[in-house]
Amino acid sequence: MHRLFKTLLATILLVSLTACASVPTATRSAMPDDVLPGYGASNVRIDSFTVSVPQSLKANERNLYYPVGDIVWRGEPRGDRHAQVKAIFEAGLRRAAPMIEGARPVRIDVQVLRFHSLSEKARYTVGGVHDIDFRYRLVDVATGQQIGPSKDVGADLDALGGQAAMAAEGRGETQKLRIIAHLSRVFVEELTVPGGHVNANLGLLQAINNL
Repeated sequence: MHRLFKTLLATILLVSLTACASVPTATRSAMPDDVLPGYGASNVRIDSFTVSVPQSLKANERNLYYPVGDIVWRGEPRGDRHAQVKAIFEAGLRRAAPMIEGARPVRIDVQVLRFHSLSEKARYTVGGVHDIDFRYRLVDVATGQQIGPSKDVGADLDALGGQAAMAAEGRGETQKLRIIAHLSRVFVEELTVPGGHVNANLGLLQAINNL
């Protein structure tokens, strides 16, 4: 009933936005350790990384305004969505690594918890939010020991729609490239800024995602 209510609420909102605009609960597969504040402004650098996208996360390919699922991704041809999301995170980490210049080499292990982007219907009308959640931990390369606790991170990004989306595509600014650049910034902030990354406040659609 909760999932049905959430889907209906999102659909009603998006349909109403389409008329006036010009332009479910995620499956969790836990890593060890309690979820506590992370590593902002720590003296580390990324020596290596792993990315896990559990098969327990459900992908949804239905072309609705708000498909219910853990993975909704249409920025690439239909295929193995888990593998595509994994590659996006790996690209973000590779881009971030040279910008994290601490002295202590670490391995960062990332587990994707949710990757809910836009359906075609939402992208070509009102846009929305790329709802991205992940968990990570740091492991000291020299000792093999985990440094501190694991941390859950919300990394939502505004998702372009309608003419804005088409204009971005024309500039070569695809959904995939925007998300990779965004994840890179998130990882840099997590490991260099006191307190780590602060999730953006993206309004009502983001609030619906978090129901």
